[in-house]
Amino acid sequence: MSAIVVESPGMFTTVQDLGRDGFGPMGVSASGAADAISLRVGNRLVENPETAAALEMTLTGGTFLFPDGAVLALAGSNFGATLGGLPVELWTSVEVRRGQTLQVGPTRSGARCYLCIQGGILVHPFLGSASTHALSGLGGWEGRALRKGDTLLAGPSSGRFVKRTVQTNALDRLSPRKILRVTAGPQSDWFPQSSHQLFCESAYRVAEESNRMGIRLTGPPILSIPDREMITEGVSLGAIQVPPGGHPIIVFVEQQTTGGYPKIANIIAADLHSAGQLRPRDEIRFEHVKMETARSALKEQEELLASPELIRP
Repeated sequence: MSAIVVESPGMFTTVQDLGRDGFGPMGVSASGAADAISLRVGNRLVENPETAAALEMTLTGGTFLFPDGAVLALAGSNFGATLGGLPVELWTSVEVRRGQTLQVGPTRSGARCYLCIQGGILVHPFLGSASTHALSGLGGWEGRALRKGDTLLAGPSSGRFVKRTVQTNALDRLSPRKILRVTAGPQSDWFPQSSHQLFCESAYRVAEESNRMGIRLTGPPILSIPDREMITEGVSLGAIQVPPGGHPIIVFVEQQTTGGYPKIANIIAADLHSAGQLRPRDEIRFEHVKMETARSALKEQEELLASPELIRP
């Protein structure tokens, strides 16, 4: 096993895996990586199972000392990382020598970068997952974001290093979208046609108040049919709620498992990783698609991720 010493944690760095499914009836959302595609690909680069825990850095990266060395990969957005003063290539496995320090700077593109380490980050699982649910203080590393001086352990490695990188054409197909595809929400018929048209024709900006629980949007307010009231019900990941003010909220990975706002649409599964890379002030649009299109997009994405041609030595 190798150690990772946190010399600087960055803005908000947490331990995340693919989350804990099946506990919504208990009021516990899945949590997990905001950009699950990047986590899965990063883990494959270092020969981990896709479900292995890694570090999710948000907007600003940290500084990490590896006293025992390691094999790692950075996946997701470009945070301008250096190792021993030399640039670290994104989407490529890297061998770290004993005593070297990885410095990860502020974002140059999207919201999140993943530090995947061969062997995975070892933490005590909560409900079968290593993911941090920061709002409730559960899971991950003491249920919180990392702090200076924290020392984490990675699991046993393969003991060998083979440089791997992701094919350029695959990265192009997996890159985050700024036009998010959606299907109709459970209360879609609560909104007049004019509201649906406005929803799809308008540009929305990500608000500063956004977090892993919900991505708040600013833009033209969406109005629902008046005098409609709903009983609180379960909500799904990627649902787009419309509160009384009319400004949409994308329900995200640390979501409340129930909600009382009508939902005009739901982001398709293949585009959820794109939502995970949204930064405050980013501009997005929505495009309505049929369920058949949503299924086809997910099937195509999963086939690409399973392809032996995704990663080359």
